[in-house]
Amino acid sequence: MASKIKESKKPVGTGKPAQPKPVKAAAAKPAILAKSAKSATSSKATDDGEGLVGKKAPAFTLADQDGKQVSLASLTARGSVVLYFYPKDMTPGCTTEACDFRDNLVALRKLGAQVVGVSADSTGSHQKFIAKQSLNFPLLSDPGNAVTKAYGVYKKKSLYGREFMGIERTTFIIGGDGVIKQIFPKVKVNGHSEAVIAALKQLG
Repeated sequence: MASKIKESKKPVGTGKPAQPKPVKAAAAKPAILAKSAKSATSSKATDDGEGLVGKKAPAFTLADQDGKQVSLASLTARGSVVLYFYPKDMTPGCTTEACDFRDNLVALRKLGAQVVGVSADSTGSHQKFIAKQSLNFPLLSDPGNAVTKAYGVYKKKSLYGREFMGIERTTFIIGGDGVIKQIFPKVKVNGHSEAVIAALKQLG
């Protein structure tokens, strides 16, 4: 994976292009469990996260920006979770996405949802990212990509004709029952949080 992935720089809160159609129908692929970032799954990871809709979300325990271990079970015990995977701290698109969630966190919480970001960056990198952008939600570190693989979002990507493996920007809405309710694949960052809010309202 390249150490830095350039993304088109877009100001926060500007234009709101149409979001990819979220996946709602359950598919036949089995869910895969990732017990921790240190232990990869024993089964092959799904090739497409969409196959997890309607299934129990892959379990995990990862360190947050402060080094505290956070499990999916501890999150869903408090309600719904908006779990979003992103490529890299500090990059333009990831900054726009994070700030978009930051600015709409109150509305998301009113709908009973928590926001949690996941990338392969270190906890130290997450600390700097949170401090720089005044983020008001946790970021989890998955340096071995065990969890991104379990969720089917660690994929072959291309940039300027060069192919590499990396995290495809994807958001999962997970219910308090631990079941994946909806997935937003290949997220376009501008206006994404509003699309998630609309989906949460529809899901009830």
